[in-house]
Amino acid sequence: MIKFEDLKQGADGLVPAIVQDQNTLQVLMLGYMNAESLQKTQETGLVTFWSRSQGKIWTKGETSNNFLHLVSIAVDCDSDTLLIRAIPDGPTCHKGSKTCWGEAVPESLGFIRELEAVVKGRFEQMPEKSYTTSLFKAGTPRMAQKVGEEAVETVIEAVKGDDERMIYEASDLIYHLLVLLVSKGYGIADLEAELIKRHK
Repeated sequence: MIKFEDLKQGADGLVPAIVQDQNTLQVLMLGYMNAESLQKTQETGLVTFWSRSQGKIWTKGETSNNFLHLVSIAVDCDSDTLLIRAIPDGPTCHKGSKTCWGEAVPESLGFIRELEAVVKGRFEQMPEKSYTTSLFKAGTPRMAQKVGEEAVETVIEAVKGDDERMIYEASDLIYHLLVLLVSKGYGIADLEAELIKRHK
């Protein structure tokens, strides 16, 4: 539990809080917190701010239902800014865009991580009539086979010079690779860790 009195507050008694999407890692918005909003955020699990324009506490989504579900809060090195990771219910910006920076942050940015979260959800819930569920139930040999098939198809289209089809098949490859990784308890972060080791 983060204590507000341990933070360096601005002249207005507030601390800026940057909100980041847990799944896509996109920066969603910037808000401000006081002691009450920080405490409420940690107690309820719904990200809550101090509205400077309205002069009151407000929980993001209380009117739009586009809540931000708290995952974690981190304090920066100077103890004067918070980084909040959250899972959004919908668009974060009141103007309807995914982030408060609109088109400056492409909708596709971080989508592979969002897809990974969906695949993990299928693995945990195993909904009926889901193609992803059918792959999990078919087992590792079938999932591995699909990765191989999509890899070959990607190579074929690349050699043929059909870039549009290459991107299409490569997308299938990434999806099936995510399914295989999730089934083994791994994900994108594990691939990144391995690539970082090699980069060093």
